[in-house]
Amino acid sequence: MSRSKSPPPVKRREPLPHGRPKPASEDPQAPARIEAILASPAYRIASEDLGFLAGRSARGLRLMMDYQKPEDLMRAEGIENTIVVFGSARIGEASTARQRIEAARAAPADAGSARQLRIAERGLDNSRYYEIARAFGRLVAERAAGDAEPAFVMTGGGPGIMEAANRGAFEAGAKTVGLNISLPLEQYPNPYVTPGLCFDFRYFAMRKLHFLERAAALVAFPGGFGTLDELFEVLTLVQTRKIAPIPIVLVGERHWRRVVDFDYLAEEGLIEAEDLELFGYAETAQEIWAAIQS
Repeated sequence: MSRSKSPPPVKRREPLPHGRPKPASEDPQAPARIEAILASPAYRIASEDLGFLAGRSARGLRLMMDYQKPEDLMRAEGIENTIVVFGSARIGEASTARQRIEAARAAPADAGSARQLRIAERGLDNSRYYEIARAFGRLVAERAAGDAEPAFVMTGGGPGIMEAANRGAFEAGAKTVGLNISLPLEQYPNPYVTPGLCFDFRYFAMRKLHFLERAAALVAFPGGFGTLDELFEVLTLVQTRKIAPIPIVLVGERHWRRVVDFDYLAEEGLIEAEDLELFGYAETAQEIWAAIQS
């Protein structure tokens, strides 16, 4: 009958041969050669080699990591259901819009300053959307409080409408999520996203995936290329039933009907009449919430 032995100690009594570099006494050039090997990028562990990870061949790994890190952190924070809010980064508070109007009026009069004044005045009018988004973020947080499976406000993490929606949820004491995107021009997340729930994506594709993976509803405020891109992505996915239908609410009916003539698309046979039922309109935070509920 064999006797049991204690496991070997963690630290060896005698080091293995590869635990010591070849000494200069055996080859005077050995230390310099070893130093060159250790300094070479080829010798770095792949997961610690930033040059390799940034290269073309590692794009698949980067896509996977771009997905997996936010996925793990959101699961750890209990983020399972979200209401996604899209909208312009350029629509701010009324006070900021008034400052821009005063600056435009003080500028030397020319064609450019006249245009800037018109845009600034439109910005003041559009600032109402900032307050609607802020009120809606607060409303979502208040209605979700105490729910077994609460919904959390999720935005692109930037300024403007995104900031407003995050801010409303923040002011109600709720967690709120921001999915930022790494761009060549430096940008900052808005200060109302919950620390630990603001993510910086390398790839738009992974960002879009996370926008929809937990989405219980989508709310689109007036916006530019980014808002239109995200809205039509969702409309296409729902139209083709690539994802299950979710409530899609466009805030500001007059604005959206001027930006996109959906009825014309249906009349031309480019979409079906039933595709006009994929979305609805709302003007206030309460109307947005009612549209989602219905």
